[in-house]
Amino acid sequence: MVSRVIPVDDFDLVIFGATGDLARRKILPGLYRRFVAGQMPETAQIIGAARSELDDDGFRAETARAIEEFAGNGGPDSARLEAFLDRLSYVPIDAKGTAGWDDLKARLREGVVRAFYFSVAPSLFGDLAEHLAAYEIAGPDSRVVVEKPFGRDLETARALNATLARHFAESQIYRIDHYLGKETVQNLMAVRFANILFEPLWNAQYVDHVQITVAETVGIGGRGGYYDQSGAMRDMVQNHMMQLLCLIAMEPPYHFDPDAVRDEKLKVMRALEPVGADDIVRGQYQAEGETQSYLEDAGNPESRTESFVAMKVHIANWRWPGTPFYLRTGKRLRARTSEIVVTFRAPPHSIFDDGEAPTPNQLVIRLQPNEGMVMTVMIKEPGPGGMRLVQVPLDMSFADALGPEGTDMPDAYERLIMDVIRGNQTLFMRGDEVEAAWAWTDQIITTWEEGRSAPEPYDAGSSGPEEALRLMHRDNRRWREIRA
Repeated sequence: MVSRVIPVDDFDLVIFGATGDLARRKILPGLYRRFVAGQMPETAQIIGAARSELDDDGFRAETARAIEEFAGNGGPDSARLEAFLDRLSYVPIDAKGTAGWDDLKARLREGVVRAFYFSVAPSLFGDLAEHLAAYEIAGPDSRVVVEKPFGRDLETARALNATLARHFAESQIYRIDHYLGKETVQNLMAVRFANILFEPLWNAQYVDHVQITVAETVGIGGRGGYYDQSGAMRDMVQNHMMQLLCLIAMEPPYHFDPDAVRDEKLKVMRALEPVGADDIVRGQYQAEGETQSYLEDAGNPESRTESFVAMKVHIANWRWPGTPFYLRTGKRLRARTSEIVVTFRAPPHSIFDDGEAPTPNQLVIRLQPNEGMVMTVMIKEPGPGGMRLVQVPLDMSFADALGPEGTDMPDAYERLIMDVIRGNQTLFMRGDEVEAAWAWTDQIITTWEEGRSAPEPYDAGSSGPEEALRLMHRDNRRWREIRA
């Protein structure tokens, strides 16, 4: 199977914070991969902008080192890398002052797409937006990309949205959540809405419960200062996991159109019921062997910030009455995996004489690693001696089903940056989505802060606190085992 590469219009892309970690690890290597794939126009221009006093050659040298380290596929081709680097230039710039802005304006061309990537702290968003407007660099057709965190609560999210809205229309703002750029996340919509097989069953009558797990083996590492002010709820649940929940639970949009899709996601967020104290578990990893504890990693021996969250969520609408959604995410867990498990109800009556009800069917959607899907079904166990049932998987990994294209999929940032150039906002969050997510999340965080309860300890390398297991067991359910 040959994948299609669709070129984009000619563009000038300015990356503010171009010498930062995100630009080195994701943005610049992703742009190089799109260039190699033939998706970038010959005259496209990429301009780095940051405080560092570099010239064009210095920025190109740093970019070359980043691509060699992070672009994958056995390292870059020297000729293609040189051709890509020729498209790059650099402007030292003062986000809060006047230095560099006239130089940046002089480098931009007329008549092409202008996109500005704010790969900087949210505290600088307002300054950058004001300077782009004051120097008449960004016009009504320009696009601006902003990274999370989109605030740390509803109040700050509203303030951030208001800051951006003073200079840009909502149609110009691309709030990037890289989870939405993952191939398997987008396949959630394809599985649901391109197959008549699932839609009649996708409701409370046939679905017993849904599990969403995002497990990481790493700790908070060098992010201790940021993470200890955020925790798993703000860092993962409010954005990544909320988006996965919406894609699983939403109604079919009338069309695969940016606002149509985001309208349906917003309805899910507004239908989320408050989560009671008994339906949520917070955890914090302890030292295990040579692995440090969360408190040591954070450098804060009194911290009550959670590195793990598990919760049971209900959606108050006609499709999902009585069907719980279980969310679980954490650091320093047994394996790195992200998956969604849709567990269907057991048949209402068993015709077989073995005394056991058939095991319910499950649809497992693996987001990472080994992206793919597994559908479990009951069959007769081979051999004589009666009708003995056994559960078997119908396993489809992208690598097996799609050949080389199944393993060499574009990174999420590659896809999302190209969508910015195309002007397609389908996979980006809208301002009212962000605020609705915070409105629900804030209620939970406020309850914690008022109660001052400490997170449950769990061993690094485990599946999380014992209380998270009991959260499921009391409903006569169990988590799918965390495994790579």
